[in-house]
Amino acid sequence: LNRLDEIIIFDRLSRDDMTGIVDIQVGLLVKRLARRNIGLEMDEAARKWLADRGYDPVFGARPLKRVIQHELQDRLAELLLAGDVMDGDIVSVTADEDGLIITSRRGPGSDEAELEEAAE
Repeated sequence: LNRLDEIIIFDRLSRDDMTGIVDIQVGLLVKRLARRNIGLEMDEAARKWLADRGYDPVFGARPLKRVIQHELQDRLAELLLAGDVMDGDIVSVTADEDGLIITSRRGPGSDEAELEEAAE
């Protein structure tokens, strides 16, 4: 009926809040990667980097999802398509002043690791 029932005041998100939101969003990605038996390890530097880049004083955590999509998910997709990351691999993510650093290694369940074990 075009009336205002109440006013709710929201506090701005803190940096600790942002890190928690990063953990939630990355947790969703971990579940998606687990379907392909790919592990994801992310250190505190990477979490902080994503939280810093995804925070906007006006919009809060809204930009965070785009930052995770562009800086992490898109780059992981490119590595998967190029064959640099395969099923069973473990992906490690860290960060420096230039951005995220994504590396991968063969996990115990990867096809290549199983072939090497069978050859021995």
